[in-house]
Amino acid sequence: MRSVLLIGLGRFGRQIAMKLYDMRQQVMAVDKNSERVDVVLPFVTGALIGDSTNIDFLKSLGVRNFDVCIVAVGNDFQASLETTSLLKELGAKMVVSRAAQDVQAKFLLRNGADEIVYPEKQLANWTAIRYSSEHIFDYIELSEDYAIFEVEVPEGWKGKTIGEMNVRQKYNINIMGIKKEKHMDLNITADTPLAASANIMVLGSYKDIQKCFRI
Repeated sequence: MRSVLLIGLGRFGRQIAMKLYDMRQQVMAVDKNSERVDVVLPFVTGALIGDSTNIDFLKSLGVRNFDVCIVAVGNDFQASLETTSLLKELGAKMVVSRAAQDVQAKFLLRNGADEIVYPEKQLANWTAIRYSSEHIFDYIELSEDYAIFEVEVPEGWKGKTIGEMNVRQKYNINIMGIKKEKHMDLNITADTPLAASANIMVLGSYKDIQKCFRI
């Protein structure tokens, strides 16, 4: 179990709080808006109303005691930047800050952020790729060049085994798992059949996956 300081409880911050609750993590939530704090109370270990740009308020939180501090402020970049800088100044172990643009990310990284998240950009990329083809059902970006895609089993592969298709040698991609009726099977071998009604999880470069599945 990790301890998380979550600053900013707009839509993005609220979703983070709810997900961390599902994962049974310890979360201290902070926002200067009392209504936002009230909304997340059922999902967090503790919550406080306060201004994260106030160094005395941040000191009172004991930021060194948290495994990660997430700055989810979305509508006030100046406040996000100041909060990020103060957290690092007070000895925060890890600061993850939200950015909407690359230029914001550069300033945040220069002022103490250890990592940057782009919720709007990442969701836009996911949406564009997900709906660029009827064969794609999900994808997880691993880097600028590599990802895991959930795709339907191609017509010519149906009924054959993974070994028979030899996709690693032919297409330079790896089948990581098979999903059928919402059940994911990761214990696959060369003898595992590729059912017509199943989807497969494939790992590879965007270029190789696009070529293999004609995306």
